[in-house]
This record gives sequence, C-alpha cells and structure tokens, in this order.
Amino acid sequence: MKHTGIAVAIDGPAGAGKSTIARAAAGQLGFIYVDTGALYRTIGLAAYRRGIEGTDSARIIAMLPEITVDLVYEDGVQHVLLDGADVSAEIRTPQISVYASQVSSVPEVRTYLLELQRTLAREHSVIMDGRDIGTVILPQAQVKIFLTASPKARAARRCAELREKGEAVTLEEVLAEIEARDEKDASRAVAPLRQAEDAVLVDTSDLTLEESIAAVLQVIETAMERA
Repeated sequence: MKHTGIAVAIDGPAGAGKSTIARAAAGQLGFIYVDTGALYRTIGLAAYRRGIEGTDSARIIAMLPEITVDLVYEDGVQHVLLDGADVSAEIRTPQISVYASQVSSVPEVRTYLLELQRTLAREHSVIMDGRDIGTVILPQAQVKIFLTASPKARAARRCAELREKGEAVTLEEVLAEIEARDEKDASRAVAPLRQAEDAVLVDTSDLTLEESIAAVLQVIETAMERA
C-alpha cells in the first residue's frame, strides 16, 4: 500500500531497533527511510578523524564549514556520504556511537543538519527515525511513534549484533553503555529525548523483530485511515 506526502517520525532510545524497524516498514510502504542517527554519526566520524574530542564544541563548530554530509539512495537503500565518500559502514562502531551522542548535543550541529532532514520530508514520503524527530525536526509529522524497549532487552540485542560482527563485548559492558547513553540523551539541554505528546508508544521488549515491524505498520496504517 503506497501513500504520498506522508511523514512518519519514529523516536526512541538507543538500541530500540528504530533503524531496522523503520527501514523495513518504509520498504513495505514504498516510503524513503531516513536514518538521522547516521548523520550525527558522520559528524562524529569527521571529528574523530581530525583528532577532535566529541566534547570539544568549539572545534566541532569550527569544523562544520569544512565538511559536507549527504544522503543518497540506491535501490531504496540509504548511503551516507562524508565529503563525497560512502562511510555507511565506518560510522557503525561503538566508538563513533559515543561521538554521535556527544556531537548531537551541540546546537550548531543540529542546525547544520536540520534543513537536510526537512528537505527530504518535503520532497518524499518518509519514515525518519532519531531522538527528536517528532518533537523538533518534524513536529507536524502526520504519524509519530515512540519506539522503546527495556534497557536489558536493548543491550541483549545490541550485544548479539556486535558479536556477529566479530567484536568481543560483554552484555554488562553494552548495558552500561546503553544506560549511560539513555541518561545523556534524556538530560541534554538541546532537544532531549522525550516522547511527543501525540506520539503512539510501541514497546518491543517482548516482541520479535517481525512482530515489532507489524506493530509499527499497524500504527501507521491506522493513522492513515483516520486522516
């Protein structure tokens, strides 16, 4: 079932499966999937490559005019480019995850990426996921979902994912990282993680991936039927 001119905002904490679920739902609906976290990860990677600490706001701000960040789509698959080079795989390491959280708290970084995200939503039917899509980036989105799961469930999923990539991690390490990320994202001064008042809560703690995708699709289709 295809729709046109529809914006779906999916927010939620780290490790909730937003990207995987949003990508699958977008594919079934014929929407473009926009992984906003990839944009912040790319800014983080740019800082990391330059030897800039993720907490060094002044140097990060000074770096922004020197870089270009773009999203391109090939056969419906999103690729993120840094200075014209595809860094879609390189931005997925735990170290760059930390950088992404740090740079996302810099107001100038969020402003730098804001228009890119809104332009995509104006020009396409999109499912966009992140931390503040429904509250800040696309407050007028026709559909808003807050996708979450318990910290333990998210840690178990993330740990399995990293191990599949050959990384030696423990559940305790990943859980501690997720809990720290939750605290940082919820307490930051700029665009903190929170559920929009008109967002539908979807908790996937006890759901399989297929069940989670179905739950999100149900929310979207119900909203479209009411529109």
